[in-house]
Amino acid sequence: MKSVIKVFFRTLRILLIPFMLLWELLTTPKGMVRTAAAQLEVDRQSRKLVLYQFKTCPFCIKVRREINRLSLPIELRDAQKNPQHRAELLQGGGAIKVPCLQISDEQGNVQWMYESAEINQYLHQRFGSIQAV
Repeated sequence: MKSVIKVFFRTLRILLIPFMLLWELLTTPKGMVRTAAAQLEVDRQSRKLVLYQFKTCPFCIKVRREINRLSLPIELRDAQKNPQHRAELLQGGGAIKVPCLQISDEQGNVQWMYESAEINQYLHQRFGSIQAV
């Protein structure tokens, strides 16, 4: 019985993947437009951020939409299919759970943030008010 349930959910997930990716493509908002100087500053600050994610995770999609909305060039790392990224996530953050935002500061301190709502709130507070045109 356990294996039947496992196969059922695996099949369901495989069937839903194209729809989830299409939904993300169709609903991703246009990026925020900033002055050139403001966008350069955002780009500089974003170099210290890395998002560990799975391509079809609904919570990861939620965070990627916010990243697009705020026009942030944050590096995306696939922790599902890339074993190196998966190991980095486990070693640094302590769990293979996505989405996870790795935040590095100027002193080299690293913070790992796991909840999508918390990540979106952090990104909005940090970058949402930087001079939009």
